[in-house]
Amino acid sequence: MQKKSIYVVYTGGTIGMQHSSQGYIPVSGHLQQQLTKMPEFHRPEMPTFTIREHHPLIDSSDISPDDWRIIAKDIYQNYHDYDGFVILHGTDTMAFTASALSFLFENLNKPIIVTGSQIPLEALRSDGQTNLLNALYLAANYPINEVSLFFNNKLFRGNRTIKAHADGFDAFSSPNCAPLMEAGINIRTFKTNPIPVSHGEFVVNPITSQPIGVVTIYPGLSSQVVENILMQPVKALILRSYGVGNAPQRTDLLKTLQEATERGIIVVNLTQCISGRVNMEGYATGHSLAASGVISGYDMTFEATLTKLHYLLSQSYTTEEIRHLMQQNLRGELSYADE
Repeated sequence: MQKKSIYVVYTGGTIGMQHSSQGYIPVSGHLQQQLTKMPEFHRPEMPTFTIREHHPLIDSSDISPDDWRIIAKDIYQNYHDYDGFVILHGTDTMAFTASALSFLFENLNKPIIVTGSQIPLEALRSDGQTNLLNALYLAANYPINEVSLFFNNKLFRGNRTIKAHADGFDAFSSPNCAPLMEAGINIRTFKTNPIPVSHGEFVVNPITSQPIGVVTIYPGLSSQVVENILMQPVKALILRSYGVGNAPQRTDLLKTLQEATERGIIVVNLTQCISGRVNMEGYATGHSLAASGVISGYDMTFEATLTKLHYLLSQSYTTEEIRHLMQQNLRGELSYADE
């Protein structure tokens, strides 16, 4: 049987860094050199793989929508030549990139796995070896045709993940969606809600950087702070609220939000809590937000909400169409209360 072939997009990140007198630094070609010394990547059970290194290698803290466009274009140009794809990426914004790519790719029928490491591949106790090895193996032998994220023996839906630990191996979690797979002694597949089925030719949607504001509700928040953010040329505002979507019922704050929505600014209510969902009908405080034109973010992560806004605002949709689509399950990024 012919081996599967996997295309590896190496964007940067800790996994390929080299130790220097200034600490770990990105060095072109270093990742590939390390892999030649690791025979497990070349065992008969493993797929063949091609590494495409992006130049320059970027620290994931510097990631931007333009980088997401470049990554997506790279995969699109090689889509028909490979059975699956692995993206090597820094951990700080890995969940943002996985979320963004899930929206950019339409009619995807091949696996795309984003992974990286907390310790460089060259180091003795690196988690990079296990993460990359499993990502390649799963992409070839257990393909799930969506954008996923593999870390610490778990494969997650990409647009459901958050970085939950700054410096631990168990760096990512998916609070509102079960893992897709777990790579233990055996490969376990979980009955995760499938993404909406789409048919047609593989398409990469455009994306450009959009002016999006973010406000976290806190005791004593002044409506002037919110007004100042909304005075900027923003097209959308993510409101990080309490609990199930609650915020102060102060008339000045509600008036500010209502005036913003009337001007065509999309205001999304997103809970500050790690788990759970927004339910603006549950309490009077949430109901007041809905009456002001604020829409629900349901159980989306902040990463998915932000990148979904970038994606939708980059298309030719009207404001009302974006308000509607933000509340629809496009790529498995949200679930409704009855699911």
